[in-house]
Amino acid sequence: MTLPNGLTPETARAAAERAYELDRRHVFHSWSAQAHLDPMTISAAQGCYVWDGEGNRLLDFSSQMVNTNIGHQHPKVVAAVQEQAAKLCTVAPPHVNDARSEAARLIAERTPGELNKIFFTNGGAEAVEHAVRMARLHTGRYKVLTRYRSYHGGTETAINLTGDPRRWPNDHGNSGVVHFFGPFLYRTQFHATNEAEEAERALAHLEQTIVFEGPSTIAAIVLESIPGTAGIMIPPPGYMAGVRALCDKYGILFIADEVMSGFGRTGKWFAIEHFEGVVPDLLTFAKGVNSGYVPLGGVAISPAVAATFDDRPYPGGLTYSGHPLATAAAVATINAMADEHLIENAAEIGDRVLGPGLRELAEHHPSIGEVRGTGVFWALELVRDRATREPLAPYGGTSPAMTEVVAACRAAGLLMFVNFNRLHVVPPCIVGEAEAKEGLAILDSALTVADQHTS
Repeated sequence: MTLPNGLTPETARAAAERAYELDRRHVFHSWSAQAHLDPMTISAAQGCYVWDGEGNRLLDFSSQMVNTNIGHQHPKVVAAVQEQAAKLCTVAPPHVNDARSEAARLIAERTPGELNKIFFTNGGAEAVEHAVRMARLHTGRYKVLTRYRSYHGGTETAINLTGDPRRWPNDHGNSGVVHFFGPFLYRTQFHATNEAEEAERALAHLEQTIVFEGPSTIAAIVLESIPGTAGIMIPPPGYMAGVRALCDKYGILFIADEVMSGFGRTGKWFAIEHFEGVVPDLLTFAKGVNSGYVPLGGVAISPAVAATFDDRPYPGGLTYSGHPLATAAAVATINAMADEHLIENAAEIGDRVLGPGLRELAEHHPSIGEVRGTGVFWALELVRDRATREPLAPYGGTSPAMTEVVAACRAAGLLMFVNFNRLHVVPPCIVGEAEAKEGLAILDSALTVADQHTS
């Protein structure tokens, strides 16, 4: 028996032990207290599965960082990177290269409206940074509004835009960012009893925030089309159209953050498409654009914003903007997703298997307070008490209960994406019915652990 990369379990185990030893000696991990880490080693990956350092196979319901939308080691993307490396490994961004040109064309064809100019970055946080910079320069204003319960990246501007506790150690109150409450009916801030009330009251709150902050001081409103890490809370009908209308009313740019929700994750090319007629002024992307095979992100730019820099240099750039290996991977990824109907597969699996399956689990597990999602983008809100909605872990923290649930998933062969009191069910867009049902069965068993912590 060999792993997908050709290693035997014995060889893979020896390599994993060496890699772990060097990691703990030399690697400084993100978002972590270094002395308390015990990271899992990944020795191989294929499709919807990964193999750990002990040779155990795990179904990847995390898509790593919710980015391997096309799955692991897709042969067309691997071949494209190899072919590009043989032809042209790197080139400075001022020069034209065919991989970047074609990637820009394919992305522009799929973005909503006329977002036809593409500025490439190395990842999502940089995409958000540059979108905000463009908005500030275009409007001549500085403030940016974004919601609590959001994540926009770890760089200086992006982390200050973020509306979760990771912002706190980096927030000195001078970033020009103002946070507001977005719609989230399950934990409504507006005492709403239905989606229509939640949308109406959330929009009224946003407009009041705009008025009190001064419309003439606000460059942009930045929203994840569907918030990802913060909980996959799908905006209620009318909300996103209402945000677009408020932006138009006050001359504010609307930036849609599609870093996590884009490229098939929600069953459409971009999550903003779920809200008919809503077109942002700027759209950020990364992750799924090439499934993370080579780091890549970017900003899709409207004609009005792009025209700001027709005769005025844009003051920003990156050495690796539109890197040939990364954009070749993007071309192969987008073409494979189209040819293999992976957007349609994500929508169908969500509608026919994951959605019904997760709602059925909620009927049997009192620890599930709510099921939310679409496509291959779902979250289980775990609670101690359905009546009070007390979370199974506190906002901004974890708990022994959540640790036990995640351990039970992993022991049974399932890798999950976890945030606070939530389990996120986010497999690759290639996931089949059998794999989805395999993951649901493991979740069913693991949630009995969570049930033991309910009132």
